[in-house]
Amino acid sequence: MSSLSEFTSKLGMKTILHGNHDDNNRKMNLHAGRLSLVYENGNLRNISIGNCEVIRMIYPAVRDKEWLTVYPVISEEIFDLHSGSFCIKYTCKYILGSINFSARYSIEGCQDNTIIFSFEGEALSTFEKNRIGFCVLHPVEGYSGNECLIVHHDNSVEKCKFPVYISPHQPFTDITSMNWIVDEIECKLNFFGDIFETEDQRNWTDASYKTYCTPLILPFPAILNKGDKINQRVELRVITKTEPEKTGNNNIVLTNNPEKTLPFPKIGIGSSSRKKPLSEKEIKILKSLPFDHYRIDLYLFNEDWKRKADIAVNEALKLEYSVEFALFFDDNSETLATEFTRWLLAKKIKPAIICLFHRSYQFTPDSLTDKISPLLKSAFPGITIASGTNANFAQLNRNRPGSVHSDYLCYSIHPQEHASDNSSLIENLQAQRYTVEGTSNFAEGRGIWISPVTIQRRFNANIENYEPQTKGDIFPPQVDSRQMSLFGACWTAGSLKYLMESEPEGVTFFETVGERGIFQGDYPSCWPSDFQSVEGMIFPLFHIFRFVLKYKSYKIIRSKSSHPLKVDLLNLSDGKSHKIIIANFSSEPQEVLIPCNGEYTVKQLNNKSFAEAAQDLDWIENSSGTTIKSEEKVHLAPFSVSFIE
Repeated sequence: MSSLSEFTSKLGMKTILHGNHDDNNRKMNLHAGRLSLVYENGNLRNISIGNCEVIRMIYPAVRDKEWLTVYPVISEEIFDLHSGSFCIKYTCKYILGSINFSARYSIEGCQDNTIIFSFEGEALSTFEKNRIGFCVLHPVEGYSGNECLIVHHDNSVEKCKFPVYISPHQPFTDITSMNWIVDEIECKLNFFGDIFETEDQRNWTDASYKTYCTPLILPFPAILNKGDKINQRVELRVITKTEPEKTGNNNIVLTNNPEKTLPFPKIGIGSSSRKKPLSEKEIKILKSLPFDHYRIDLYLFNEDWKRKADIAVNEALKLEYSVEFALFFDDNSETLATEFTRWLLAKKIKPAIICLFHRSYQFTPDSLTDKISPLLKSAFPGITIASGTNANFAQLNRNRPGSVHSDYLCYSIHPQEHASDNSSLIENLQAQRYTVEGTSNFAEGRGIWISPVTIQRRFNANIENYEPQTKGDIFPPQVDSRQMSLFGACWTAGSLKYLMESEPEGVTFFETVGERGIFQGDYPSCWPSDFQSVEGMIFPLFHIFRFVLKYKSYKIIRSKSSHPLKVDLLNLSDGKSHKIIIANFSSEPQEVLIPCNGEYTVKQLNNKSFAEAAQDLDWIENSSGTTIKSEEKVHLAPFSVSFIE
């Protein structure tokens, strides 16, 4: 292509909407008696009765010895569908590395509000696995704090509750059956073929409790020999004595809660993992975004850490951003801290915050904080020290720092620990708020620092504590093509909403440039077939930060959507005017009313304006927009973001 304009104008609709991610799975609406549900890609989603969601999802999972998901290839789907019942049969092949597993599934939905999901599987090779079998996701909303009766394998019964705050360990174990009531609806799950237990998936920013097969107290990975067979069945039975509330129309209602305004947190950006330093042109573009800080990861146990540090600090100085250092130590921590302090004092730059990590631990040992924090605070009076984890909230929740020398607790966020489809990523946005609430429950006055937030997982926290160096020219697992898409902008708007409404001290997002950044920068994509961007391309999520950071002096107004999995909003106000972002998370057009009185200008970033916005970092300012009044509806294109002033 001879120009960015030509390139963006010829991008396919799928790429514009959600990168190279395949979100064209056929979704089928089904009924089992009064139960409504969705069949998608071999899974059952959103099992509901009336307006009450009973089960978020039932699905089979194959996880390898490193807990990586083995994605199925579905064939031989057979459908027998009726108005209040159905039967679906299909075959799945799971192939990854040494894993070769085949399973035949059957799903029956009956008129008596019963669903039976079963499978017969066979190992076609000998391999190691951590899990093979069914998972059931329970929604958090409506379940948190509710009682649940657990029947154990010896037929004893235990009365439990779904956790309110995020449980670091399994709240329910040794399950053969579970019974609960939600909105006067009695629900029962029976499990056959294995022993099940429940974990709180909010630990990994999944907005659900998950009941899964094979208890973790059993040794794993386990060997499955060629020819071994697995049979499992899950039965859901729902009883309601009253006519459930009808769903009614699907009008989306957006509301505000202006009773309490919230402070604007510090918002930062990560330094690029690209090997080339920022150019003067890239610096100029970034300076149009008033980020509060610049995250720099330094592996102090590596001999060449100063080379990277010199480049990154020089970039921070040019950008006029404060610095967030993520320092990784080994057991020689005091020597490394002294060397780092000597180097930083020579740079004449005072960091905004330093996060302490150890290369060999998933969490910051208190002994490391006790040693290093006083040294750094002596050299840099007033410096903020954070301890916690470079990984998920789970690692923080299970290893809560106790050192008095830590000012903040820190952890990172990504949405793809268990699932990578678009629907799951949107469903799990709300769990980001749960992690902040959970941290506040044990923070004991310490601030909360979330760094970084990324769409893709940076490393596998089951086997690693920090990001490994990528080798060769293969498409790296840390990159997600949705970064440059409209979906990426919608997800970012949702992440900002739930985090900013939860009152953390600060949040660091993404990187500056490149395939993990907010714009492509001076170099074309390293993997043009997998990440279809081009030199100079501005990603849609760039404009999210351009809009939000423009109003850093404003307060956050908590807002709510009646259908948050379709549309949600972030509302900023100075007490007189409102600045609003509305994101359409769905592949369908939507209509909403602005939840504020007055006259507003709406500028929509959608598939039609994508090419223009990809070329103009001032697109929001230069776009003419549409003037509407509060009683007029805003029409939202699929995966669009509306900027309202």
